[in-house]
Amino acid sequence: MRSTKTLGALGRIVFIFSLALGVSVCVNSASTTQESRSATMSKKDLKDRLTPLQYKVTQEEGTEAPFMNAYWDEFREGIYVDIVSGEALFSSTKKFDAGCGWPSFSEPIEKALIREKDDFKLARKRTEVRSAGADSHLGHVFDDGPKEMGGLRYCINSASLRFIPVEDMEKEGYGEFLKLFPKHAAKTESKMSLEKRETAYLAGGCFWGMEDLIRKIDGVITTDVGYTGGETKDASYINVKTGTTGHAEAIRVIFDPTKLSYSTLLDHFFRLHDPTTLNRQGNDIGSQYRSAIFALSDTQAKVARDKIQEVNASQKWTKPIVTSVTPAGPFYKAEDYHQDYLEKNPGGYTCHFYRD
Repeated sequence: MRSTKTLGALGRIVFIFSLALGVSVCVNSASTTQESRSATMSKKDLKDRLTPLQYKVTQEEGTEAPFMNAYWDEFREGIYVDIVSGEALFSSTKKFDAGCGWPSFSEPIEKALIREKDDFKLARKRTEVRSAGADSHLGHVFDDGPKEMGGLRYCINSASLRFIPVEDMEKEGYGEFLKLFPKHAAKTESKMSLEKRETAYLAGGCFWGMEDLIRKIDGVITTDVGYTGGETKDASYINVKTGTTGHAEAIRVIFDPTKLSYSTLLDHFFRLHDPTTLNRQGNDIGSQYRSAIFALSDTQAKVARDKIQEVNASQKWTKPIVTSVTPAGPFYKAEDYHQDYLEKNPGGYTCHFYRD
């Protein structure tokens, strides 16, 4: 899980999608809101956040010098993430010394995290490798890798990557990839089992503002923003924003039930957003912005339904509650630039506040 206190080195930078697609982070009907949320999405910001070499490699398809880069001879256990978006791309478990002077991998962590395209810049055809999320240029893939590892060699520029040692993966928000390192994963699971934790999945509009308020509640251990409630597998912002996947922008809340009950958490939930607007929160319109509770047990479902009756009976809202209560399904963690967004971007867009 991603700690609510962790900002990460660069984060998965939000403006890369605007540069590539010409859209804002969350689709809504108010142009002024879009401008406020897209204000930092510029090439200048990208240049400010990256070193000249990182920018040249990832944005201008440059190539760094062999044997004079950060990770060509790095063989500690850990993962390599996109320097622009923070998406986990490669693992040390698939890294080998190819003798070429650049980091070499036999395969990515997941094939869907990268995309390949023909490159004719040199006299012969090559296959370029780019990150699927931020469209960063990474390097090239060749068919001269070790046969026992599949025969491929992903020759990647160090400048396009950030290395996260296995011992730092949990605190940096990459705990889900500890499964690649069974020895370390077992230690982490043993530690977590000693703690009392309960999970809740809540949706109430754009997840930036929701997370910013929920993470501050006493008893909340960690929060992640993501997508859930739909049928589309491997959901990402790029498809959820269309409103056609059935997924909602949601918060995964890990909390200590000895300090914060599920019922009290829902008290906060019904105060910090408007649960009477169907498929809308503020200027954010679409089913992805609906009010919903995704129950992980029959007990949670009952508590949620009882809470809705309680809130309706209180007449705090002049209209009836439209919050849905459904069984929880897969939760797809959102891109890193969305995580702790308002903590990393104070004064950024939000339509969430306590209605007292």
